[in-house]
Amino acid sequence: MRQKLTIMLAIMASMLFAALNQTIVGTALPRIVTELGGMEYFNWVFTIFMLTSSVTAILVGKLSDIYGRKPFILSGLGIFMVGSFLCGTSADMIQLIIYRGVQGFGGGMIMSTAFTAVGDLFPPRERGRWQGLMGSVFGLASVFGPTLGGYIVDHFDWHWVFWVFLPVGIIAFLLILRLFPATAPGVKRKIDYYGSLFLVCTMIPLLLAFTWAGNQYSWTSVEILGLLTASVVAFVLFIITERRVTNPVLPLYLFKNNVFSLSNAIGFLIGIGMFGAIMYMPFFIQGVMGTSAAKSGFVMMFMTLSMVVFSAITGQLVTRTGKYKKLALTGLTIMGVGMYLLTLMSTETSNVSAALHLVILGCGLGMAFPIFNLTVQNAVPHRELGVATAAIQLFRQMGGTVGVSIMGTILSTRMESRLTDGVTKDPDLAANPEIAEKWKALKDPQILLSPEQLAAIKSQIPPEMSGLFERFIDFLREAMNYGLSGVFLMGTGVMILALLLTLFLREIPLRTTNRDPAEEEESSTSRNRSTKPQPEG
Repeated sequence: MRQKLTIMLAIMASMLFAALNQTIVGTALPRIVTELGGMEYFNWVFTIFMLTSSVTAILVGKLSDIYGRKPFILSGLGIFMVGSFLCGTSADMIQLIIYRGVQGFGGGMIMSTAFTAVGDLFPPRERGRWQGLMGSVFGLASVFGPTLGGYIVDHFDWHWVFWVFLPVGIIAFLLILRLFPATAPGVKRKIDYYGSLFLVCTMIPLLLAFTWAGNQYSWTSVEILGLLTASVVAFVLFIITERRVTNPVLPLYLFKNNVFSLSNAIGFLIGIGMFGAIMYMPFFIQGVMGTSAAKSGFVMMFMTLSMVVFSAITGQLVTRTGKYKKLALTGLTIMGVGMYLLTLMSTETSNVSAALHLVILGCGLGMAFPIFNLTVQNAVPHRELGVATAAIQLFRQMGGTVGVSIMGTILSTRMESRLTDGVTKDPDLAANPEIAEKWKALKDPQILLSPEQLAAIKSQIPPEMSGLFERFIDFLREAMNYGLSGVFLMGTGVMILALLLTLFLREIPLRTTNRDPAEEEESSTSRNRSTKPQPEG
C-alpha cells in the first residue's frame, strides 16, 4: 500500500505540474506579449494547447489500453518538460505558439493516463477518494497558478513562468520511472490509423470553429461554415471506418452502454457550466462591479477552494458508501442553484455576495466533477479503461469549448441590444448621432476590464463631455450585466438538463476488484468447482 501511495503522489505531482503550467500563463501572457510582440496571435497561445492536448488525450487513451500506461505517462512528462523549457526560450510569438503545441501533446498524455492509472492501481470502490483528490489538484492549480504567474512577471524574468516547476516534473518522472508498475500490455492488435486520422480531422475543425465563431469570424461566415462542414464530413468517414475495423480507436459499441453514453453527455454539460463560470465571472466582477483584477482573482478563489474541499469530501463518501447517484444529483442541484444566483447579480452586487454565490457554485461543482469519471470507468471492461477515461475528458473539454463560444455570442448579442437601446433613449446622445456612433464603437466589453484603457480614452475626451462619457460607461456596465445574466441563465438551463439526465443514470454497484464481471463470475465458478466435494471412487 505504501508503494501505491508513493505512486499516487507522483501521479498527482505530474498533474499539478501540467495544470500549473496551464493556469500560470494567463496572468503572465500580457507581459510576455509586450516583450515578444505579436498581439494578433495572442489567442493562439491557448488555442494550440487546447487542440493538441484534446487530440492527444483521446488517441493515447486507446494506445495505453494496448501498451500500458507507464510508457505514455513518462513520454507525456518528458515531452511536457521539453515544451516548457522551449517556451521559456521563445524569441517571438510564433516560437511560443509552436512550443505551446509541444506542451499540449505532453499535457494530453499526462491528463489521459493519470486518471486511467488510478483505475489500474485501485478497484472502482476505492477510486472515489483518489478521483476526488485528483480533481482537487486542478483547483489548487487554479488558485496558485495565476497568483504565482503575476508575481513572477512582476519580480523576475518572464521566462521563469515556464521553468519554475521543471524540478517538480523531474521528480515526478523519476518516481514514476522507479515505482510505477509495468502493467501487462493488452492484446497486440493493428492500430486504427484511418480512424485516428478521421477523428483528428473531426475534432480540430470543430474546436477551431467554436473557438473562432463570434470572435474572429461571424457564425455565418464562410470560414466557420467551412470548418463545420469539414468536421461533419470527417465525422461521417470516422463512423464508417470504426464500423469496419477490428480494433477501433474509439469503439462505437461503448455508446450502446447507456451509463457510458449518459455520463459523457452529463460531462459535456458540466464542462459548459464549469468553463462558462470560470471564463465569464471575471467579466462580471471586473466589468460590471468595477473590482480590480487582483481582487477579482481573490473573489474567484472562493469558488476554487470550495470545489477543492467538496471534491475531496465527495470522493471519501463514495469510497465509504459505494453510492454515488444521490451525491451527483445533489451536486448538480447545488451547482444549478449557484448558477441561478449569478443571474440575480447587478451593478450593486458586493464582492462578498459574489464570493458567497461562487462558494455555492464551487460546492456543487466539487461534488459532481469527480463522480462521472468513476461512473464511466465502472461501466466498461477494464481493457477499455484508457479510452473510456479519455472520452469523458474529451467530452468535458468539448463542452467547455462549445459552451464558452455560445455564451460569448449571447453576451455580445444581448449587450449590443441593451446598449443600442440605452443610447437611443438618452436625449443627449440621441440628439447627436455622431457622438452616439462614437460611443457605440466602444461597446467592446474588454474595455471595462482595463482601467488603464478607460483612463486613456477618458483623457482624450473634451472636459465638457466627461459627464456624458461617465454616463456611457454606466450604460456599458448595465449592458454587460444584462448580457452576462443571459450567459448565466443559459448555464442554469444546462445544469437543469444535466440534472434530468442524471435521474436516468443507472447506479451500478462499484466493483471491489479490477476484474471484469464476466471474469469474476468465471473465477467464482472455478472456485466453487474446486471446493465441491468429489464423490468417492
